Order: sequence, then structure tokens, then C-alpha cells
Amino acid sequence: MHSSLLLIPLVAFLAPLVARGIGRWVRIPVVVFELVLGILIGPSVLGWAQPNEFIDQLSELGLVLLFFVAGSEIEPSSLRGRTGRRAVATWFVSLVLGVIVGLALGSPETAVVIGIVLCSTAVGTILPILRDAGETSTPFGRAVLAVGAVGEFGPLIAISLFLGARDIGASTIVLVLFALLAGAAILIAGRMRKGALHRFVEATLHTSAQFAIRVILLIIGLLVTVSYVLDLDVLLGAFAAGIVWSLLIRDADESSRHAVESKVEGVAFGFLVPVFFIYTGVTFDLQTLLDAPLLWLGVIATALALLVIRGVPATFAAPAGASLRDRISFGMLAATGLPIIVAVTAIADDEGLFAPQVTPVLVAGGMLSVLLFPLIALAVRGAPVTRPAQPISEEG
Repeated sequence: MHSSLLLIPLVAFLAPLVARGIGRWVRIPVVVFELVLGILIGPSVLGWAQPNEFIDQLSELGLVLLFFVAGSEIEPSSLRGRTGRRAVATWFVSLVLGVIVGLALGSPETAVVIGIVLCSTAVGTILPILRDAGETSTPFGRAVLAVGAVGEFGPLIAISLFLGARDIGASTIVLVLFALLAGAAILIAGRMRKGALHRFVEATLHTSAQFAIRVILLIIGLLVTVSYVLDLDVLLGAFAAGIVWSLLIRDADESSRHAVESKVEGVAFGFLVPVFFIYTGVTFDLQTLLDAPLLWLGVIATALALLVIRGVPATFAAPAGASLRDRISFGMLAATGLPIIVAVTAIADDEGLFAPQVTPVLVAGGMLSVLLFPLIALAVRGAPVTRPAQPISEEG
């Protein structure tokens, strides 16, 4: 345990330095180095770091915060109009195609898991990549985030409906109840105007009170607890909490919003989120793949399936007038998946739906998508075009 407590922060320290050094020749997302270095120090390679309960809890917090930040970056307007409709439609296409592939490989229960894996998008993973590339304010980046929101929230709903302990009818009722509670919170947050809350947030930005961060922790705690009590995936609550907070803070002064975002990003991407990705590498069962080299064909097949089943349909949600290069880049970013894959395969393992070698193959396929797809996408797209932000919720 003591070695893990030292090595994981050390890897978190080294990963951006390595990424910056290599960035002189090729731009590689820092998450790539977090995963690879995590595998390197883990039991499958050097054996310096070992899984333990404390780091596991920090990793879970990192995943929750990753989904919170993803939810807070989603603009409700981006889920309406042409982009929103196509984002939802293409996600359903991906889910159906994924289930069909799953049915060809195993039982209906296995098919559902495969379908959820292959229709997911790691919006929390690609968000910092888009931000570092200066794309979050462009129509392209905002459309990617819209597709990613559906590709992350949709699988969470599917997990709650099809992989819980309840039957589909009871799961639907519970999910509707959560939707009503979360929707009420979102509605209240959306109707609040600038007032005492914003003034108190601004007054405590540089004091020990740090009221904004405490409000965020309360919102996360409330909605994650609701998810837990209703026996839903807690990541649903984390994602909804991000939406609630973004609506609460939207009318605050721009400088105050940026200050709060900077503090949240510092905790998220400076501390807990790297722990999640590094620990994912540490706990990854590389030995299973090394013992059976043919399984690497399954890893490659999983990454290609993500690209074809998730990436290709998603290109139809690209902004109007997108070039071929933009659509290729768009599809690769949409096909980048890992957090949902980790979550859903863990559930499948707990319920005995998979043979022991399946989970490492699927998770490795998700890792491969994170390692390659954003890198290729950014290379294909090139430098972002600086232009005024435009709404992507155009009707038509």
C-alpha cells in the first residue's frame, strides 16, 4: 500500500511532463501516459504498485468527478435542434448495432453488455483533450460534447434498465423516479437568477469558506445518494449534478465562473481523475492477454468495432457543412471509450456474464481507443479554426 501511495502521485507528476516533452513531435493526450505508466508500475509488469482499498476509493471519487465535470460542460441548448436529434438517433443506431454484434457472440444478457460497451463515448476523457486543443468553444467541439453527452448518459440509463437486480418494469419506474427528482433539481437551477448565491460565491472565492466548492460537493452528494438509494449507477447522479451546477452558476460574473471552474479542474484533473486513470492501468489484467496472444486480435476487433458501430453513425451528427476531415475526426472522438467500458464490464463480472478473458479484452479495446483515436482525430483535423462561437442547436 505504501508504495502505491507514492508511485501513483509520482506517475501523475511525470505523465504531463512526458506528454509535453513528446509533444514537440506528436501531440498525445496526457491520459495515454497515465494509463500506460499505470500498467507499467502495476502487478502485470514491474509489480511496484498493488491494488488497495484506499486508492480504489480515491479512484471511484475520480470517476465520479470526471462525470460531474462532463455534465457541467454540457450546454442544454446543444442537445436541442439538429445536433441533439442526430446525437440521440445515432446513439440508438449504435446501441442496436452493438446488441446485434453481441447476439452473434453470446446470450441476450451478454449482447446487452456488448451493446452498451460499443455505443459509449468517453466524453469525460475527451473533454480535457478538446480543451487542450482549444476546441471546446468551436461548433465542432460543442457538437462533439453533445454527442459525447448522449454517448455517456445513454449507456448509464441502459445499465440501470438492463443490468440491475430488478426486472425491466421495476427498473423503468425507478429510473423515471430518478429522472423526476433530477429534472426537478435541473428545473429549479435553470430558473434561479443571479442573487444571494452568486454574491456569496463571489465573496468567498479567495477565502477559506470556498462556498462554491462546498455547494458542488453538496449537489454531488445529494444526487449520488439518490442514485445509490434507488440502486442506480451513481455516475448518473454525478452527471446530473454537473448539469445542475452549470445552470446554477450560469448567471454569475464571467470572472467568477472561470475562477470556480479553475478550482474544480484543479481538484479533478490535478488530483482525482489522474488517480482513476492510473489506477485503471494498475488494476488492468495484462497477464491474461500475455498468456493468450490471440486475445490481442479481440482487443483490435473491439477498437475497430467502436470505430464502426459508434464512430461511423456519429459522423451524421457533425456540424452542418463539416468537411470530410472534420467528420473523420468527429467519428474518432465519438468512438473513444473507456470509463463506461470499465463500469459495465465490472457489473458483468459481478453477475458472472463473462468468461474471465472477456473483460481484459473489452477494457484493452477501450484503452486502445483512448490511446489512438484522439491522437489520430487531432492530427486529421489539424489546428482549430478560430471563429466566433455559434449555436449548434440549429433547427431543421
